[in-house]
Amino acid sequence: MIITCPNCNKQFKIDNSLIPDEGRDLQCGSCNHIWFYKIEEENNEVLKLKEEIVIKEIEIKDKNKKEKIEEKIKPIEKINTEINNKKKEKILENQKKETSSKKIENKESKFFSYLIVFIISFVALIILLDTLKTPLINVFPGLEIILFNLFETLQDIKLFIIDLF
Repeated sequence: MIITCPNCNKQFKIDNSLIPDEGRDLQCGSCNHIWFYKIEEENNEVLKLKEEIVIKEIEIKDKNKKEKIEEKIKPIEKINTEINNKKKEKILENQKKETSSKKIENKESKFFSYLIVFIISFVALIILLDTLKTPLINVFPGLEIILFNLFETLQDIKLFIIDLF
């Protein structure tokens, strides 16, 4: 039980078994005031009732606070979901725009990629034919006229391109 000094209002926790039913003298540890203390059963019961009431009031206040918090959270959640939905819609629109532009870029880039591969392959074939011209003419004698005409045509194309610039 908790006992309060009547002089300085300091509170002490004391075991009930230390105070007999007829009461006893107590001395305050802070101000050394001495007074007679007797346990009154009526006061203990009132305190217990009051404690229960206080506990119930605290529980009711706690519930009210939780309800208020929930009421405040619901509109915030609605706003957050609306904002998230708008963001998702914008992201989807941007992705659609990007995919359509990527498709156009992919078509253009594929064409240029194929063109570059074709040009490199053609140049490699010409270099290979020029390198192996003599052995090929020995095996295929009619190939000499065709290769000569091919190289002359390539020289003409080269001069034409240089003249364009």
